[in-house]
Amino acid sequence: MSSCCTPDGSCHTGATGESVADGRTTVYNVEGMTCGHCKTTLTKEIGALDSVLSVEVDVDTGRVTVTTADEPDDALFAKVVDDAGYELIGRA
Repeated sequence: MSSCCTPDGSCHTGATGESVADGRTTVYNVEGMTCGHCKTTLTKEIGALDSVLSVEVDVDTGRVTVTTADEPDDALFAKVVDDAGYELIGRA
């Protein structure tokens, strides 16, 4: 079990879920997410990018909502998502 998961199998991301008023919000379709660990991984990897203000991952719908300070770099997000083991299909 990954260190992000609790003994009951649930995971935490460390994200607060608060919305960010200043920024551009883009929703992406991502395939391959199945659990809380997937959510944690993508939240951490995408959130580490300089321009990213917030990340919300919805495993059930396969959508990742990213708020950035500037215009989002779709190619960079696709690379980060792909490197993490998932597939960014495109904008929702």
